[in-house]
Amino acid sequence: MDEQLEGRTPRKRRAILVAATTAFLQHGYLGASMDEVAANAGVSKQTVYKQFENKERLFAEIVLGTSDQLLDGLLQAYVDTLEGAADAREALRALAHRLLQSLTADNVLQLRRLVIAEADRFPEVCGAWFNSGFEGSLDALGQALTRLSDRGLLKPLDDPTLAAYQFAGLVMYKPMNRAMFAGTRQRPKPGELENLADQAVEVFLAAYGV
Repeated sequence: MDEQLEGRTPRKRRAILVAATTAFLQHGYLGASMDEVAANAGVSKQTVYKQFENKERLFAEIVLGTSDQLLDGLLQAYVDTLEGAADAREALRALAHRLLQSLTADNVLQLRRLVIAEADRFPEVCGAWFNSGFEGSLDALGQALTRLSDRGLLKPLDDPTLAAYQFAGLVMYKPMNRAMFAGTRQRPKPGELENLADQAVEVFLAAYGV
């Protein structure tokens, strides 16, 4: 019986996190209801509070957890596209396409908007999302670019993290900001992201290519 209870508790916790993520992304922090979270998770409101203490703790758990997931995905993208690459243009194009595909997904855009909206209310939590997720991923990208440079595929990088910021900015600035202001329903035209990725790589290589 104890083992059954131990098995149910993690399942309930996961169900609460899924329901709460949906509620926060759809309604924002203030609009999200703990009653709605409990109902959609199929648990009592008392169970939600037993697992997460309060709404603030639940919000922090979701923001920091999704930050870890996002970082893991980006790190894998760097490995898949850049490690062992023989051609910088081909590898960077593959990465640019991968970034645009993953970071313009509706749930990622909604999460980014949520974190920005609540940054003043929860500066430590949202700051941690930025530091560990966003900046952490760009530090890792800078290291991957350095390895390309070490193999003679890019010029020597005086500031690898800055180069990573510049690459990410060239790739993501337009679609990310359009989504932030126009909403996730404002989808790019067919072929627009692919063209943007390719052109971003050409501009980056104009500065860092050999």
